[in-house]
Parts: sequence; structure tokens; C-alpha cells
Amino acid sequence: MKTIAIAGTFDSKGEEFSYVKEIIEGLGLKTFMIHTGVFEPKFTPDVSNDEVVKAVGGDIKEIVAKKDRALATDILSRGMEKLLPKLYSEGKFDGILSFGGSGGTSIVTPGMRALPIGVPKVMVSTVAAGDISMYVGTSDIVMYPSIVDVAGLNSISTKIFTNAAFAIAGMVKFESKIDLNKKPLIAATMFGVTTPCINKSREYLEKLGYEVLIFHATGTGGKAMESLIRDGYIEGVLDITTTEWCDQLFGGNMAAGEDRLEAAVLNKIPQIVSVGALDMVNFGPISSVPSKYVGRNFYKHNPTVTLMRTTVEENRQLGLIIAEKLNMAQIKTALLLPLKGVSLLDSEGQQFYGVEEDAMLFK
Repeated sequence: MKTIAIAGTFDSKGEEFSYVKEIIEGLGLKTFMIHTGVFEPKFTPDVSNDEVVKAVGGDIKEIVAKKDRALATDILSRGMEKLLPKLYSEGKFDGILSFGGSGGTSIVTPGMRALPIGVPKVMVSTVAAGDISMYVGTSDIVMYPSIVDVAGLNSISTKIFTNAAFAIAGMVKFESKIDLNKKPLIAATMFGVTTPCINKSREYLEKLGYEVLIFHATGTGGKAMESLIRDGYIEGVLDITTTEWCDQLFGGNMAAGEDRLEAAVLNKIPQIVSVGALDMVNFGPISSVPSKYVGRNFYKHNPTVTLMRTTVEENRQLGLIIAEKLNMAQIKTALLLPLKGVSLLDSEGQQFYGVEEDAMLFK
């Protein structure tokens, strides 16, 4: 029989968690209860809050005595991050469900992120409709808006909790067993304006017996790829679309962090890198573009995405950072420079066509 872990503050929200526990068990599944609150729970859990904090050297009595909410949240979240993968590896649960406000969400999601990709994870949260990148990271957590606050049972909350329970139950009961190591994995990066290149490359690699994972270079995509590389899933990289560096350097909304282009180097796996879509910085609607960029060459991709052409000077900076990252490599690494445009928009006759800009980038 499959088991679902239910993690949360059983001291302040014991009634709500008891309700969900009954629903899941009524569906023919076991539950594994993990208490992440500071005070005594309303019922006996399988894992106490003291066990959670002890995972990182904490003591729940000392935490209670200090009456510091921020400290308690920090220690509990770090405890969950360390304890959940251990419990999962021991076969204690097959999927995990939690719900809470910003505090409860920040306590449980670090542990969810630490679980392998593919393990069902559902977080019902009051902050699920906002910017959830800090909670989800590069993981596959399903964030479920609570609509109302997680405070008691009412006609709205019971419907939300029930649907979430059914969702995690379905994920666990009908789990698809996918072997990530079935074929050698190649990671590739793509944008709409670099799609033809990646599609041709994928077709060729698949004929050779590789599986190609394509990551949309939207910031999150680059981070997810780097994470999988660091975790050892990837055997080769086709990093055609390095556009996230435009956003990293010039304030766009699709940056992937300062360590972009480092994972393949550190893991010493072969990589082919190109300069795909380094002709553009990504912003939201035109009204969201910083005032310092007024008068620049903009392309309205759609109502919510505005692209800005990079200048000669910006391409100089991009060339330097790409070179800096690739010079770290100690194993097979190739840099490909496209001579007919770094994107579809940079081809002759298109709005971002720029001979001088590309020449500086390649230099």
C-alpha cells in the first residue's frame, strides 16, 4: 500500500490536517504524519518536531524558550531539508502533501525541493498565486492556491483540501515509473528564436540513441538544467541558447544566476556552447521596461513579453563572460559561432539584424 507523507503545523492547524488525513486514508492509502510546528500537536505524529530540528542539531525546547519565530522557521526548514530525503530513501513515503501560509510553506518546501524529481509533491499555500520561485526553485513541486487562509474548515477550504488530497493520491496511485538512466541524457537549451537549430540537433542525437532534454531558457529553465547536471543526470550538454546571460547582466526578467555555464565544467562533461539569442534582453510588457532603456530597439513578442536588442557594448560584455566561463573547462568543450545571426530575429532583414553587434560578440 502506498503512503503519503503529510507535513505541517499540527499545533495550530491540527483540525485541518486531521481532515486531510481522513480523506487520504479513505482512498485506501496510508499516511505518514510529520509535525513542523513549534508547540505540542493536536494528535500524535509519526515524526515529531523535535526529530525534525534534531536533524540539524537543534532542540525544540530551546527553540520554544527563545520565542523567536524567524529562528524557529529557519531551523525547522533546514531540518526538513535534511530529514525528508532520508525518510524517503528509507521507504517511509511515496509522495508528500502540505499546506500553510508563508511560514508553513517556507518550512516544508525546502524539504520538498531536496526530494528527487518525480516524487509527487503538493503544497497548498496562501502564497501560491504570487512569485513562488523562492519556494519551488528548480524542483517539480505543485503549488496549489488555498484561495482562503489555512485557518479552520469551511465550505471553501474543505473543497480545496479535498481536491489537493485527491491530486496527491492520484499522483501516488498512478505513478509512472520512469528510468532517468534508460538512455544517455543530453541537455539542450532553446528559445523560440533558436528552435530550428535545436529541433535538427535533437533529431540527429535521438537517431544515435541519446535522449534529449530541452530546457526553455527562461531563467528557471537554465537553473533547472544546471541543477540536473550537478546532480549527475546529464552526460552531455548542447547549450545553444545562452540568452539568460543578457538578462543577468542587463536587468531582464529571465536571468539564471551567476553560476550559469558552470555545472558542465565542474562535472567535467562534454559540452557544445553557442551564443543563441544573445541579441535580446527579456522584459515584461513594454510599460515594465526600465526608463534608462527608452529609445532602444524593442520587439513586441507578445502582450506580456518585450525584447530589447543588445548593443555593441553589451555584446562586448557578453563575449567576455561567456569566454570566462568556458575557459574554466578542462574537458571537451566547443564554442560555435553562427555567422548568419544569433537568432531568427538577428538574421538579415529582421528587426534585430546587427553586423556590428555580432562582430563584437564574436571578437
